Amino acid sequence: MTPQREEALRLLRLARRDKDTFDLLLPLPAASIEALGFHAQQSVEKALKALAALNGLPLRRTHDLVALGQVLVEHGLVLPVSEDQLRSLNPFAVEFRYDDEAISYVNRQELASTLQLLLGWAQTHAQ
Repeated sequence: MTPQREEALRLLRLARRDKDTFDLLLPLPAASIEALGFHAQQSVEKALKALAALNGLPLRRTHDLVALGQVLVEHGLVLPVSEDQLRSLNPFAVEFRYDDEAISYVNRQELASTLQLLLGWAQTHAQ
């Protein structure tokens, strides 16, 4: 197994761990959208970085999902979600974690859908 593939599989394991936490929190009414969004954003970020690693692309030290997605698109991959869907997760990486009056423009089901689509896509590409 190549170091690139090993790194990609490691990142996908970490992405699944974040998704597992998201899935545990999702049915809990007391779980805030900010907490859910953080785990969704982290999972998607790691999934995108896994695909970058798998394709030998440089891993950027960024939380910007749009920038990460653009790198993949520039190298011929077709993302299963829109740039707007990625952009809607970006504030959960940092901004919403430290703001008690955060306004989110995405709901719980939209988070779940985006996360499911992107992580499933990444796992399929890594097989």
